[in-house]
Amino acid sequence: MIETIARALVDVPEAVQVREMESANGRVLYEIKVDSGDIGKIIGRQGRVIKAIRAVAKACAVRDGKKVLVELVE
Repeated sequence: MIETIARALVDVPEAVQVREMESANGRVLYEIKVDSGDIGKIIGRQGRVIKAIRAVAKACAVRDGKKVLVELVE
């Protein structure tokens, strides 16, 4: 789901990569990697877009009883 949202926002959708890693304490970390020219589009004005992506991911994780972190990797 995170990858679908990110691909819709950027100019180079084939460069979008989302990596999922689970930590020992049960949290799931999603790392979003995009083309260097598209980082601003994922962050958005004052971080609004990345905050919205995090909110959607957390809302989906709550129903599964998980904790989620979403990070943008340069």
